[in-house]
Amino acid sequence: MIKSNLGYFSKIEPFGTVDGPGVRTVFFLAGCPLRCLYCHNPETWAYQNGNSLTSDEVLKMVKRYQSYYGKDGGVTFSGGEPLAQSEFLIETCALLRSNGIHVALDTSGVGNPLYHEKVLNQVDLVIYDLKAADSDLYRRITSQPIDPTEVFLSTLQRVGTPIWIRQVIVPKINDTPENLEATAQKIATLKNVVKVELLPYHTMGKAKYDKLHIAYPLEDTPAMDLELCKRLNESLILRIEEIRSTNR
Repeated sequence: MIKSNLGYFSKIEPFGTVDGPGVRTVFFLAGCPLRCLYCHNPETWAYQNGNSLTSDEVLKMVKRYQSYYGKDGGVTFSGGEPLAQSEFLIETCALLRSNGIHVALDTSGVGNPLYHEKVLNQVDLVIYDLKAADSDLYRRITSQPIDPTEVFLSTLQRVGTPIWIRQVIVPKINDTPENLEATAQKIATLKNVVKVELLPYHTMGKAKYDKLHIAYPLEDTPAMDLELCKRLNESLILRIEEIRSTNR
């Protein structure tokens, strides 16, 4: 069992620019129950893998970088799956926010539901990784059932935390009209969505699998075309707006 006063990290990125608004220090927490086909960080799967820090040590580190954050930046907890360390998150996020630091949670929404509301009450933004809206496709991508993340989404809607939604698009797996329509229908029902972003699948994680002697699940799958992904993103946003307009 992971101690609540210690957080276990696979890596820490002091000046991230893609995991939330502005310049951010990104803490990649160790441990993840999912095995996503396109995961590019297999080194984060193991629990208690890597360095450990207390909440106070996290704050001390963050304060060294705080002057670079400006008005938009802050701290992002990613993974792995950060909800695997919910007790540590609650304690640390509360401490950071009490020191005026913006906190984002980058999550797939899989964790102990007893902690969801407490975690969400201590973060300013949720970057939600929407693996799939369809339960069969979700299981194909993650190897797990969709129910736990649906529970998290329900709590997220009740709490009302702002949401960035992301989805990795993989050729011939979820770049289909059916998935994009299901995704649009799902997002259209959610409140407080401030951004929707489709991320193109890339193959840069393959070397990590080779190093860890793990079979790479998408060995024969090419990287997603960047321009096509951009067009799909634009179409998705338009479709979400269309659905919402129809349902008003």
